[in-house]
Amino acid sequence: MNIKDGILGLVPEVHRNVLFCEFEKIINNYREKKWEPSELNGGKLCEVIYSILKGYIDGRFPGKPAKPKNMYDACKEFENADSNKFPRSIRIQIPRMIIALYEIRNNRGVGHVGGDVDPNEMDATAVLYMSKWLLAELIRVFHKVSIDEAQEIVGSITEKIYPEIWEIDGKRRVLNNALDKATQTLLVLYGNQMSVKETDLIEWVEHTNPSVYRRDVLRKLHKSRMIEYNEKERLVTISPKGIQKIEKDIFEKKI
Repeated sequence: MNIKDGILGLVPEVHRNVLFCEFEKIINNYREKKWEPSELNGGKLCEVIYSILKGYIDGRFPGKPAKPKNMYDACKEFENADSNKFPRSIRIQIPRMIIALYEIRNNRGVGHVGGDVDPNEMDATAVLYMSKWLLAELIRVFHKVSIDEAQEIVGSITEKIYPEIWEIDGKRRVLNNALDKATQTLLVLYGNQMSVKETDLIEWVEHTNPSVYRRDVLRKLHKSRMIEYNEKERLVTISPKGIQKIEKDIFEKKI
């Protein structure tokens, strides 16, 4: 059974499908560094979660997710739900997070002062983690599991978007170890918004000789502009060219 079919059982299938579809769009666009407001926003996710909450409180779900005329007022209405029947998370915490996420969705790219931080990246990061929290909280409440278990389920869903990469104990592993070390390096770099330490890469791809890894993998990838390799600081960052290669050679072929 697909992991998504086994959770949120009280929620109609059409709402579940839209929920996970919109969540995966956010994850995918963030990993691909598509941070423009038109590419990455939580608006649709907010609307489906609002519809789920409303259907749960009213005792009947609409035929499909729909947005209210005024998201702020509609979410505030949930505070009036019976506290003896519905937990605080349903009445207050999730609705308030919806309001915050919807505010970013509607007013991104405006009001940012200073140029040191890319506002699109900053806002996209907020959208990403708010979305993860909302999904985990829905799973915790509707699936009756602990916070840790809900987070594990969200992590499992995220991993299934890119099943070639496995994150475990702070490390990233490529499950297809038949791939050459250069491809494995690009794969573990893919989706990292920050530079990665050379020592981490050596550990992640399990190369046995750091000097050979620098010579045959990192320097060659740098020369071909797949990565930016700062030898002085020993930091590595995947380039847009490297991202395109992974998406074309790995994800589109579905290894």
